[in-house]
Amino acid sequence: MRAMVVNENSEDISVMRLQEIELPDPTGREVRVRIRAASVQFPDILMIQKKYQYQPPLPYIPGTEFSGDVVAIGPEVTQWKIGDAVITGRMGKGGGYAEEINIPEQALQPKPTPLSYGQACSFRSAYLTAQVSLIRRGNLQPGETLLVHGAAGGVGLAAVEVGKMLGATVIGTGSTDKKLDIVTQYGADHVINYGADFKKGFRLKVKELTDQQGADVIYDPVGGDVFDESIRCIAWGGRLLVIGFTSGRIPQAPVNMPLIKGFSIVGVRAGEYGVRDPEKGRENMKMVDDWAEQGKINPYVCAEVPLKDAHQALKLIQNREVIGRVVLVM
Repeated sequence: MRAMVVNENSEDISVMRLQEIELPDPTGREVRVRIRAASVQFPDILMIQKKYQYQPPLPYIPGTEFSGDVVAIGPEVTQWKIGDAVITGRMGKGGGYAEEINIPEQALQPKPTPLSYGQACSFRSAYLTAQVSLIRRGNLQPGETLLVHGAAGGVGLAAVEVGKMLGATVIGTGSTDKKLDIVTQYGADHVINYGADFKKGFRLKVKELTDQQGADVIYDPVGGDVFDESIRCIAWGGRLLVIGFTSGRIPQAPVNMPLIKGFSIVGVRAGEYGVRDPEKGRENMKMVDDWAEQGKINPYVCAEVPLKDAHQALKLIQNREVIGRVVLVM
């Protein structure tokens, strides 16, 4: 089978190469999955560049989320049969940038019926991040105002959907009108093009939309200058959720601001939350899976790219051209 393999770390993502790999027959409780689609994510780039908090040992195959069909099972497998459609979200483990994989049966879940393979491979981490952020850490309440930065990205669109599900008024920010058109389609009550508005301060628009009160909850996967502006348009008692730093700059907060404005800066690591509290982690994942199975969410996939062109998919992310998710198809 073919797989994209990282044999060395480098700033240049072209070090990832398409190679022929031999897989042994599945043993014990292993299941072989014919991968149909794999999610391409920003951390995949960081891992290649050795900038992520988790670094798989070399060589490795990227891709922590994928979907596909069971094509073979080990002799001790009890949960799956050949032909079952499955998904996995083995955060940090990888293996999805390949045509096939052997994986422990407990690492798999049924593919939600309403979702395509492309949607199914790419929804769990994004919606789990939104669920943990907004429900567990942000305690978002009906009627509150939620400001979602990077709202056209995978975790951003998920937060827009979940925020509306929870009864919030949602403001979405993004860098182009094209991206924000999708954000509006996904339920945002207001959108702000911070590509156009940043110099005059998107905070002014947020204050205007909230009668000068500011946003109750701010969902920030961007960091950098966006974070700096956010602390100036957050409401008294607000919660500023730190999701990540796609801008490339980790900001520093002047601690007098939380003191004066009475807001909290809250770090969010959705996967770690489940590790620290396994019972709540299972509850979180079940909630997300139920949303998918019940058709309450509609993950957006902007492009499906052949496995051999995985570099191009990563460049779409680097160039900030992705709306929702981009996935590899085998």
